[in-house]
Amino acid sequence: MAGSAPEGSQFDVRQFDSKMNELLSADDGQDFFTSYDEIYDSFDAMGLQENLLRGIYAYGFEKPSAIQQRGIVPFCKGLDVIQQAQSGTGKTATFCSGILQQLNYELLECQALVLAPTRELAQQIEKVMRALGDYLGVKVHACVGGTSVREDQRILSSGVHVVVGTPGRVFDMLRRQSLRPDHIKMFVLDEADEMLSRGFKDQIYDIFQLLPPKIQVGVFSATMPPEALEITRKFMNKPVRILVKRDELTLEGIKQFYVNVDKEEWKLETLCDLYETLAITQSVIFVNTRRKVDWLTDKMRSRDHTVSATHGDMDQNTRDIIMREFRSGSSRVLITTDLLARGIDVQQVSLVINYDLPTQPENYLHRIGRSGRFGRKGVAINFVTKDDERMLSDIQRFYNVVIEELPANVADLL
Repeated sequence: MAGSAPEGSQFDVRQFDSKMNELLSADDGQDFFTSYDEIYDSFDAMGLQENLLRGIYAYGFEKPSAIQQRGIVPFCKGLDVIQQAQSGTGKTATFCSGILQQLNYELLECQALVLAPTRELAQQIEKVMRALGDYLGVKVHACVGGTSVREDQRILSSGVHVVVGTPGRVFDMLRRQSLRPDHIKMFVLDEADEMLSRGFKDQIYDIFQLLPPKIQVGVFSATMPPEALEITRKFMNKPVRILVKRDELTLEGIKQFYVNVDKEEWKLETLCDLYETLAITQSVIFVNTRRKVDWLTDKMRSRDHTVSATHGDMDQNTRDIIMREFRSGSSRVLITTDLLARGIDVQQVSLVINYDLPTQPENYLHRIGRSGRFGRKGVAINFVTKDDERMLSDIQRFYNVVIEELPANVADLL
C-alpha cells in the first residue's frame, strides 16, 4: 500500500529496476516499448475538457506532478501505457483523468475497468474518480469483496460508466454477466506489482479474456518485476513507457535530528526556545493542516516573533507576495503545509522544522530534501511526540538514515 515501505525496499526497487533495464536493453524489449517524453507543465495545456479541469482544480490540484505532466496526455490519446513511479506521486489522478477525458457520458454502460490489489485502494480510487469527474456527471462503482453481491448487481444493472474493483469480485460480476464487457474500452491495472505478488495473476488473465479485443490498457506500478512485464507483453499493443525516477532530491548533506516533546502541547514552547536560532537563517516550519498554519502563526505573533505563513486556502496572489518576501529575505521564518513543500525552492533555506511529522514517509524528502540543494548544508529538526515514534522509525527505514537527538549547540550547526 502507499505510504509503507518494507525493510530494504530501496534495495529491491533498484534490483527490480536493473532487472527491468536488462530486459529492456535486450533486443526484443527495445521493439516492445517506446518511451514518451512530452511534458506538460500545467493541466490547462493538456487539452482536457473544461468540466474535467474544473474537477481537477476543485480537488485541490494546482500543478501536475512529474507523472501527471508526462502520463495524462498519452493516456488521453488512447495509447497503451506502462507508467512506473513510486507510490504517492499522483498515479491515481493520472489514470482517472485519462479515463474521464475519454468516456462517452451519454452512454450509461461500463466503459472503463480499473483493477486494484486491495479493497481500500479500490475505494480510494473510486473517491478520486468521482471527485475529479464531479462536473462531468460520472457514475462510478467500486466492486470489492466483503460487500453484498446483490447490491453490486443492482447498481451495475442501473448503469455505471466506470467500475473500480478487486480482481475476485470483478471476475465474479463478469462471470454472472452482471458486469457487461461489450462497451469496455479502457482497462487499468493499478499497483500491478502488488497485484501480481498477491497472486492475482490468473484472475487478471481470466478477466482479460472476457474483455473486447481492441481495448486500451494502462499498467501502473512502482516496480516492474518480470511477471508484470510478461502481462504487458501479452496484453498490450505498442505501449509507451513513462518512467518517473525516485526524486532527484537528496538527503545528502542534511543533518537530521529529532526533539522529544512528550505532548503536542509542548511543541510550541520548544519552537519558541528555538526561535532565536531560527531567525539566524531562513527556516521553514511544516505543519500538517491549514488550520494549524493559522493557529501557529497567531501564537508565534502573539509572542512577538515575526513569521510568514502560506497554505492552500490563500489565493495565489497572496501566496506569491508572501513567497517573494520570504525569498528576498525580508521575512525569515515561513510556516506552511505539505501542499506547498514541493514549490519551495528557496536557495537560502538552511533549517527545516517538522513541527508535525509528515503523514507519509515520501513527503519527508519533499520537505527537507531541498534544504541541502546546491551543495549547501542544511539541518532538519523533527518534533516527535509519543504518537510519532512509529512514523519516525518508518522514515528512518524508508530512507535508510539514522536521525539523532538534537544536541544543545544547534546554532553552531547552521
